Amino acid sequence: MRHLLYIAALSITLWSCGGGGDDPTPPPVVNTAPTVPTLTYPTNNLLCIDNVLNFQWSTSTDSQGDAITYQIQVAKDNLFAQISHTLTSTTASKSITLEKGIAYYWRVKATDNKSASSNYSTTFSFYTESVGITNHLPFSPVLVSPVLNSVQTGTSVTLQWMASDVDASNILTYDVYFGTVNPPTIITSANQSAATLTKTVTASTKYYWKVVVKDSKGGQTIGQVWSFVTT
Repeated sequence: MRHLLYIAALSITLWSCGGGGDDPTPPPVVNTAPTVPTLTYPTNNLLCIDNVLNFQWSTSTDSQGDAITYQIQVAKDNLFAQISHTLTSTTASKSITLEKGIAYYWRVKATDNKSASSNYSTTFSFYTESVGITNHLPFSPVLVSPVLNSVQTGTSVTLQWMASDVDASNILTYDVYFGTVNPPTIITSANQSAATLTKTVTASTKYYWKVVVKDSKGGQTIGQVWSFVTT
């Protein structure tokens, strides 16, 4: 009996000395990206008289309190294939000198000092005024649906887009190119006023389409080529 009591007492001693009561090591803090900035100036579809612009956006927040740097991109197309400026700023503003008489598109993202980045903000468009211009070209059309490179089911697909013009008096019409060739060369609907078009499609086929936006004063802008696949 004394032997059993000795073993029990020894076990309790070893458990106490072995750190059985220590608190577990806290998990490491996972770094998260800052919040997405919100664009404030120039506002969407703005006609800018001055070509030297002070771009402004909302301040992002970071859960860990990390220092934040902003990247601003300005492009001549809404897919940012023709980027004219990529700059950084530690404040929520940046002054940039641009060309006159150009339609521009801009966006901003936030990155902390541990290299975690937010998504880009929404894209805003604006136009820099040029001396002697009486009519401004429409902005490039913006894809609504179907989503770029998406997979579509069914025997028909509704194409939808958005377009705008700084000249409020202009009436916009659209030529829609659609087909299986990239880039599409066949106009399937000309001079339509609606920003939507339903097309019959065949299964297991990749389709390409683009929109040309025209204003009532003879100006036109050719949009990007978009695509989708049918099942």
